[in-house]
Amino acid sequence: MNTKKTFLSVDEYINTFPKETKTKLQHLRNFIREAVPEAAEIISYNMPAYKTTSVLVYFAGYKNHIGFYPTSSGIIQFKKDISAYKNSKGAVQFPLDKPLPETLIKKMVLYRLSETREREATKKKQKVSVSKK
Repeated sequence: MNTKKTFLSVDEYINTFPKETKTKLQHLRNFIREAVPEAAEIISYNMPAYKTTSVLVYFAGYKNHIGFYPTSSGIIQFKKDISAYKNSKGAVQFPLDKPLPETLIKKMVLYRLSETREREATKKKQKVSVSKK
């Protein structure tokens, strides 16, 4: 992948990878879009991201793995489920030589969606209570 290039679309990003990686990235993209069809597909931090009112998840391709970034709250919530994968406080690495865990990915995306919706609902309630004072 050419890391110096600034990507303008997810297709453009995915198409920079070798066939095997490109196929995995496309599968991951499809899992996310199936889970949250209303999410906008964007490039953020020069990698694919999916956004409703805020970014839900990001992903990126590497030589030996796919990086999946459900933010730190997504990692914390699914710590036990991702223990079989290399992970950090904001990322999980899915090896290229193993199938992507579709069900887990969808659960993580839906968790982030519900978390984002809750945060937005709380903000709206706070605005209403402030405006009534």
